[in-house]
Amino acid sequence: MIYLASPYSHPDAIVRERRFRAACVAAARLMRAGHFVYSPIAHGHPIAAHGLPTDWRFWEPHDRRFLEQCDELVVLTLDGWRESRGVQAET
Repeated sequence: MIYLASPYSHPDAIVRERRFRAACVAAARLMRAGHFVYSPIAHGHPIAAHGLPTDWRFWEPHDRRFLEQCDELVVLTLDGWRESRGVQAET
C-alpha cells in the first residue's frame, strides 16, 4: 500500500483546495495503475470542512497510524512540499 504525502496547509483556502485536487488526481493515477493508495489529503480535506483543524498537529496521530500500515511512501512534489511540516514529518 502506498502512502501519498503532499503539502496541504496554507493560509489561503484556494491553495488548500488546489492541493487537495492535485492529491486526488495523483491518487487516482496510482490506483488506475493497480496500487492501493492512502492519501491523507484526499481523505482529510472533505472531513476537515466539517469543523476540524487543517494543521499537521491535529492530523499527525491519524496519519502516523496509516504510515505504519503502508509499504511505500510517495511524495507529490507540489509547490511548498519542501517547506511542508507534514511532508517533512512523514518522510
